[in-house]
Amino acid sequence: MMSRTQPLSDGSTLSLIEVGPAGHGGEPLLLIHGVGMCARAWAPQIAALAATHRVFAVDMPGHGNGHARTSPLPEGATLPDYVAWAARVILSLGCGAVNVAGHSMGALIAGGLAAEYPELIRRVAVLNAVHRRTPEARAAVMARADQIAQGQIDIDTPLKRWFSDTDADRAARPQVARWLQAVDPAGYAAAYRAFATGDDVYADRWGAITCPALVLTGDGDANSTPDMTRTMAASAPRGRAIVIEGHRHMVNLTAPDKVTAALRDWLKTPLMAETEGLRA
Repeated sequence: MMSRTQPLSDGSTLSLIEVGPAGHGGEPLLLIHGVGMCARAWAPQIAALAATHRVFAVDMPGHGNGHARTSPLPEGATLPDYVAWAARVILSLGCGAVNVAGHSMGALIAGGLAAEYPELIRRVAVLNAVHRRTPEARAAVMARADQIAQGQIDIDTPLKRWFSDTDADRAARPQVARWLQAVDPAGYAAAYRAFATGDDVYADRWGAITCPALVLTGDGDANSTPDMTRTMAASAPRGRAIVIEGHRHMVNLTAPDKVTAALRDWLKTPLMAETEGLRA
């Protein structure tokens, strides 16, 4: 699973993994990871879905591995800036409208894409997304953003939030820890600030997202809660909520088969035009 880079229209560089049938052999699927992670955080889904879809797993701005990193956004970038970046990414792929799935910060970007650029999105899936944090949760995440901006990167605290003591969690945790340890501090701080301030940017827009929308989390995710998931799904005209029991924030790694099965079903959901054709 090799990363490569390609230029974007603004002269910046995109790092991504591309696998699956080329040309018209499969619908395009764009995967966007969360803060501190990388494209390889989608490894189970890439391996499973590349048989039927042309999969593009991208590294967020300021993220990546080793020699392959995506260029950072300008200082002070907010969630809409990351959404505009993702739109440039889709246009650079040259395959038309895409299915997009995002995890955590990537979920905020995916939701923003569906709201701001519906012409570029076939279907949207948001995994472990945040939606209108409580004042207490907002204060906590802003405090973490301030600490990270000052260079105080603590990986143990998120790992404790993201993982329990099950066998599946213990198996996935070391690799996630390695990704967090390898992240570029500046890219991490910038993305975390946008994540901390982004939970309500597109919160009022779910009612206008008419494409098939999957909203998924783990029942033990204290920050991307089942209530948030159900609220987003209920607000979207074609939304569906899935809460996976016994899992937390990194559910795509700790319950990969269940997440992949949910994504497969979502990718089979008829588009609006197809639905209208069936009714005619």
